[in-house]
Amino acid sequence: MSEESVPFLEKAAEYGKQIDYNRPASGQIYGFIRDAIVSMQLQPGQLISETALANKFGVSRTPVREALIKLSNLGFTEVRPQRGTYVSRFSLDKILEARFIREALEVSVVSALAEKPSASLVLEAEEVVAKQKMAAEADDALLFQALDDEFHQLLVGSTGYLRVAAMIDQEKAHMDRVRNLSLHMTGQYTRVLTQHRAIIQAIKSGSVSDAVAAMSTHLREIYKVLDTLPSDHPEYFQ
Repeated sequence: MSEESVPFLEKAAEYGKQIDYNRPASGQIYGFIRDAIVSMQLQPGQLISETALANKFGVSRTPVREALIKLSNLGFTEVRPQRGTYVSRFSLDKILEARFIREALEVSVVSALAEKPSASLVLEAEEVVAKQKMAAEADDALLFQALDDEFHQLLVGSTGYLRVAAMIDQEKAHMDRVRNLSLHMTGQYTRVLTQHRAIIQAIKSGSVSDAVAAMSTHLREIYKVLDTLPSDHPEYFQ
């Protein structure tokens, strides 16, 4: 791994001391590496050394390999024959396709929720947004994004359609790192919070049309990011 990844390897060594061996190590390692990729500690195009990670985590290569395979299936990493495993670069086509699929699914989600408003769901969603506001005030982009995921998972989970939740989780993999970078844009925290509140209000009011409009606006926010990101960071893109 490159010199830039030394802090990541040091964190991996510390994390290795916390691995709970009563649970599958591969799942815990997957979560750690995924967070590092999403937070851009591991950057697009960077080599990931299976052996170095196994040594730092204090495990065999098997759970690390299993974690990297899962990351590859989700589009976070790619295996180059005879060269190794690398963090995937951004693909505009995949990002835009993922946004399209997410909008189709999540618009349907909020439509269903607005048809039968739930006071308990609204309260839970408001609590998540309150936590997001605190994360924004602390400029904690990774926590803010984790709470963003929690917000959307809460909505889709309330429909009871588990396959839909799994599909959304898989598709958003191509958007996650871009979303993280976008949080450092001026005013982005405020825009996301405002959009989440609009979604909650639409569901609370029972307005399907408002819910559809609010979710569409929220998921199309990425277009603004993609207007500048490829030129600002061409090294991140295929």
